[in-house]
Amino acid sequence: MFSGNFDITVFLRYFARIVTLLLVIPVHESAHALMAKWLGDDTAMRQGRISLNPFVHIDPLGAILMIVGGFGWAKPVPVNPVRMKHYRSGFALTALAGPVSNLIAAFLSALAFAIIVSTEKGVNAFYEKFSGSSSTLYCVILLLEFLFQVNVGLAVFNLIPVPPLDGFNILRAFTPEKFDRWVYQHQREINFTFFAMLIIINIVPTRFSPLYHVTSALCDLLWKTVSWIPAAKWGY
Repeated sequence: MFSGNFDITVFLRYFARIVTLLLVIPVHESAHALMAKWLGDDTAMRQGRISLNPFVHIDPLGAILMIVGGFGWAKPVPVNPVRMKHYRSGFALTALAGPVSNLIAAFLSALAFAIIVSTEKGVNAFYEKFSGSSSTLYCVILLLEFLFQVNVGLAVFNLIPVPPLDGFNILRAFTPEKFDRWVYQHQREINFTFFAMLIIINIVPTRFSPLYHVTSALCDLLWKTVSWIPAAKWGY
């Protein structure tokens, strides 16, 4: 299908990030809004944040970083935890819903990958990576692989306990209210820390990056849940 100097691997890596931005990020943000609604706060729903329209959720800087670096963020979903019965745990569950949606997307990508390579045409297409040719089915397999990696990476990135990421809002379920006041008083320093963290993530060699190693471990764990499908077919 593709030949010459065109690097289909690079193209599909970036295409997977665009697909994630346009399809998975809306699910991530809608998951936050839906969880908040189920827990008693319909603020996000009333502002139209339960939507699969990506332009409702996209933050320009976060979108650029998503495409260029493979991780990013969307517009924060407005949540009023005071309207929830248990507002601190409710806020944490609302935050957790987003990364969980990414892990579900990653699992579905891995499942589709495993089912395809359990077929004769699929496994032949998979081994095209060693032959230099690129059929349509090979491109589908490679796209699923990148979607799997991107979504696991997004889940791990969003679970970092630093504002404004979901991991911080999960952490708040286990901290006293005076911690919230401290965060409010030091918002400027926290924002600086966040952007410094982004720079560090991009310049630290992969082998020294805790984020990379956690993502790899989680990828391995998720793959084990579906690897039995091709293994049962091909006996490995």
